[in-house]
Amino acid sequence: MTLSEIAKLLNIECTSTHEYEITGINTLKDAQKGEISFLSDSKYEKELSATSASAVILPAAKAHLLPNNVAALVSEEPYLMVAHLSKYFAKPIQSSSITPIIGNECTIYPTAHIENGAKIGSGCTIMSGVYVGADAVIGDNVILYPNVSVYRDCVIGNNVMIHSGTVVGSDGFGYAHTKMGEHVKLYQNGNVIIEDDVEIGSNTTIDCAVFGSTVIKKGSKIDNLIQIGHNCIVGEHCIMVSQSGLAGSTILGRNVVMGGQSATAGHLSIAPFTTLAARSGVTKSIIKGGVYSGFPLMEHKLWLKLQAKLAKILQ
Repeated sequence: MTLSEIAKLLNIECTSTHEYEITGINTLKDAQKGEISFLSDSKYEKELSATSASAVILPAAKAHLLPNNVAALVSEEPYLMVAHLSKYFAKPIQSSSITPIIGNECTIYPTAHIENGAKIGSGCTIMSGVYVGADAVIGDNVILYPNVSVYRDCVIGNNVMIHSGTVVGSDGFGYAHTKMGEHVKLYQNGNVIIEDDVEIGSNTTIDCAVFGSTVIKKGSKIDNLIQIGHNCIVGEHCIMVSQSGLAGSTILGRNVVMGGQSATAGHLSIAPFTTLAARSGVTKSIIKGGVYSGFPLMEHKLWLKLQAKLAKILQ
């Protein structure tokens, strides 16, 4: 779409007299020429001056922070505008006419469905009811147990095992809200990347990114019944125990262990070699590795002392 078409569609003002062809939406940090971005949170203001986007949707008071060659689309509700716009840049479910490529010595069960454009490596086992989406890439020696779904554009490395009922690449939970409380879908146009030697349990969901990728890094082990939100990064050799969960844009360092029913708020990071005990609730970034428990979160030794004192009070 052209910049003028976007401005007309959203019914907002564009400060540029030059016409641009817009090919996609991205973050301020990652946007390239030809893409449009947005500013909805003041903590990202510092990224305005360095963005490579061709245009940015932002409040009028922030427009002066943009480089001279970046067009401003003025709105006091930039996140809502992007949500409306994302629909027009959403990828089709089936985006390829190329016959799937299947490697050597694969076992593909008759009821598995592999969309056009998908690529499957050698020595894979794709069992009954598996769905592999358009342009997905699956490495060598991968086992997909019955009823696993791998959405479009997702990438799975070598020696990966995914158990029954797990969904890789479904939409992240992203909505903008109108002043009347209506929820406008922010279309999720990224993917999921699962690196080598990962094992994922049954009935787990890993959401695709809004932009870019949700990443599960090499050697991580993910249990049954786990939710990993959009744009999360799970570091190398992490362990996530059943019913734990990550809100969107959480980053786990390597060798993080999350006990059962532990969870994080979004947009935070967990230091490498951190252990979160069962039912821990993380609301702030952890910058020093260690063992933590409880809600509000505290060091595990302190939590044990607190429990001992509470037990005495209740006697």
